[in-house]
Amino acid sequence: MNTIAPDDMVLVSPRYLAGCGMNRVSHAIGPLIHMFNWPHKHDRDTGRIEIDSPCGSTFLDFTPARQDGVWWTIAHHEPYWQIEFSRQTPSEIIASVTQALPQLLGDRRHTDRIPLPTESVAHLAEASGWSVTATAAGVAWKSPDEHCAVEHSADPDHPWQIAHSVYDGFDTHWTATFTPDVPDQLVAQFFTHLVSSIPVERVYREVPFLVQTSNSALITPVKNAAVNPHTHHAVAQATRTFEQTHQRR
Repeated sequence: MNTIAPDDMVLVSPRYLAGCGMNRVSHAIGPLIHMFNWPHKHDRDTGRIEIDSPCGSTFLDFTPARQDGVWWTIAHHEPYWQIEFSRQTPSEIIASVTQALPQLLGDRRHTDRIPLPTESVAHLAEASGWSVTATAAGVAWKSPDEHCAVEHSADPDHPWQIAHSVYDGFDTHWTATFTPDVPDQLVAQFFTHLVSSIPVERVYREVPFLVQTSNSALITPVKNAAVNPHTHHAVAQATRTFEQTHQRR
């Protein structure tokens, strides 16, 4: 029986199942403004936030009113490249990309707090148990539960495409696309935080309904945990993995 109330805080893993997490959106925006002093504009009527790098080469646009569901755009000039995230893309994964932008532009402040990956997507996928399949145009990886897919192809517009859904269910869809010339480190940064086993925190009612009832998701309460909530979640993860492994034997 589910005893978690709608407004309770919970930890969710895998993190790609957790949905956007509106209470975490500031993590993708705040550091650029407050830690790196990027100029910004905020339209309080629409919620739109526009942020530019001090050098003027890169900008971030957060537009929650967009009808096509693409809330996030990151773009760079000369060479031109663009990254887009749709509404339900987990905020923590987006934040991993936005917080890496200053470092890639030469701002070395806070590098100890924002490490960049040194491994390729292929190596990260293999280490995380994602299956790999050759496609006509390249290669694709799927998460162990098959809800999330990453494709790298020769597509001239979006060589990197990430798509997620739970049984094609309402409000579980999200996508991420990367155009040519997006730095490899940003793609790897995104994937590193996509496959991370560290859970993300959500208000329970914001977790998509199909995820709440899915056997693929592990959801544990933050309140009233017998030990530290993250320790409690880690123990539950280990127990779940052990049981699943033995069921397959």
